[in-house]
Amino acid sequence: MALSKLQLRIAQSPVLRYGLAVLSVSAALGGALLIERLQLRNITLFLFAIAVAAWYGGTGAAVLALLLSWISFAYFFVEPSNSIPYFILFALFAWLVSWFSSVRRRVEAELTERKRHEQEIENLNQELARRSTELEAINKELEAFAYSVSHDLRAPLRHIAGFTELLQKKVASLLDEKSKHYIGMILESAKRMGNLIDDLLAFSRIGRAETQKTQVSMEQLVKEALTEVRQDTEGRNIAWKIGALPDFYGDRSMLRLVLVNLISNAIKFTRTREQAKIEIGCPNENKDDLVVFVRDNGVGFDMKYVNKLFGVFQRLHESAAFEGTGIGLATVQRIIHRHGGKVWAEGAVDSGATFYFSAPKAQGQIWRP
Repeated sequence: MALSKLQLRIAQSPVLRYGLAVLSVSAALGGALLIERLQLRNITLFLFAIAVAAWYGGTGAAVLALLLSWISFAYFFVEPSNSIPYFILFALFAWLVSWFSSVRRRVEAELTERKRHEQEIENLNQELARRSTELEAINKELEAFAYSVSHDLRAPLRHIAGFTELLQKKVASLLDEKSKHYIGMILESAKRMGNLIDDLLAFSRIGRAETQKTQVSMEQLVKEALTEVRQDTEGRNIAWKIGALPDFYGDRSMLRLVLVNLISNAIKFTRTREQAKIEIGCPNENKDDLVVFVRDNGVGFDMKYVNKLFGVFQRLHESAAFEGTGIGLATVQRIIHRHGGKVWAEGAVDSGATFYFSAPKAQGQIWRP
């Protein structure tokens, strides 16, 4: 570590780099003079000086060390006419050491940069893990809060509805039409609030419940869903078109709730049509996921509000025209997200709507309609 710091200081300071070249050649000259006095002529010390200057100081320091070594060697040890071969030797050696030095610096820089990136990635992963843990804790707290509030609201609401009904029966003969209307409005609002609370509780339970995944026949689930919503179709003229559907790997009861909500929506929003058309099928173009759609020719919606469709309590139509609490599609989205899929919709005002949901294929699953 100390050697690396010294190399960094020398590389960053021109004075240190060129001073190192002068110092190394001076040391080589002193050593060579001593060897000469001892009648042991040798150029090793000059080569060593050039190597030190090139290794630690870079190309500029190597060139200076080369020139000083050649001049010193030619002046003190050989005739100038015989110094050219030594200069060539010094130059080749300086180039070789400089090349090794540049390669070393490049490798060190790449390693340093790689370590920096690895550290940044590690820090980012730690931050993501921390944020994920915090988000999961917040979601659990919100779900617990929603469940607690919804559960605790049910008892006082029952009291409001129950005592209002008793009051209506007891004093009905004493009330004028306007007062009766007021009591009716209280009971209707209590009923609506009860439905909201029930739906909110169901929505909260979806987030808390464990999924029991098995291979599920969507065709069978559609039949069960149609049976459940049959009372909403009585007296209606509905043309059903049900295509081939794939099997899903998921929680059977949750996927059944998805179909019930989507089909109920289609039935509700085609109420104004003399001839309602509802289609349930699977598009063929998707290769990676299994996709099911529910299409209708109902009132539709404006696509600029499509992002609001799956929000809790979000409604695009007046409650007086179409009943509901605005939790059904949010429940659909939560269930499908828990299955690793996604939900989306397409529509146009007064031209119907199509709702899609998808889920990943089970490993090795191949489905062809």
